Amino acid sequence: MNRLQERYQKEIVPSLVKDFGLENIMQCPRIQKVVVNIGVGDALDNGKLLDEAVRDLTKITGQKPLINKSKRNIANFKLRIGSAIGTSVTLRGYKMWSFLDRLMNVALPRVRDFRGVSPKSFDGRGNYTLGITEQLVFTEVNYDEVSKIRGMEVTIVTSAQEDELGRELLRKLGMPFKEDNQ
Repeated sequence: MNRLQERYQKEIVPSLVKDFGLENIMQCPRIQKVVVNIGVGDALDNGKLLDEAVRDLTKITGQKPLINKSKRNIANFKLRIGSAIGTSVTLRGYKMWSFLDRLMNVALPRVRDFRGVSPKSFDGRGNYTLGITEQLVFTEVNYDEVSKIRGMEVTIVTSAQEDELGRELLRKLGMPFKEDNQ
């Protein structure tokens, strides 16, 4: 069991039950999955860029990513149905907890001029989406192997029904949110 998962079960669940007046620990919000996504629009011109994105995402998450293909034609972007335009991974279980631990404690503090992540990026149902501007903040990615710096999107899907519960869950887990006065 991952140390973050153990802390969630032993400290955070009882704390959330007490703070929000929940009747049962099963009402307590939990993290269901984490989706990590890299968009590679440049792959239309150079297929090698997609392979590099897959390699980087595999190193970061420890799981082989799925290649996302376009669903419609868009002439302005020279996009055809079935063109590979991105790659994504859905993490659950041990890999999810391990990734979240590395994201919050290792990767985010390595971001240049980091002052915290926005507490406003919730979707209304307790899910949180975070944009990372470069893959180099993860220690698994070797700087010498990177030909192009790419951003990625991390979506944390929780069982919380409202943003306030989801925000408090992530805050107690250690997500470094910005203070309101900054």
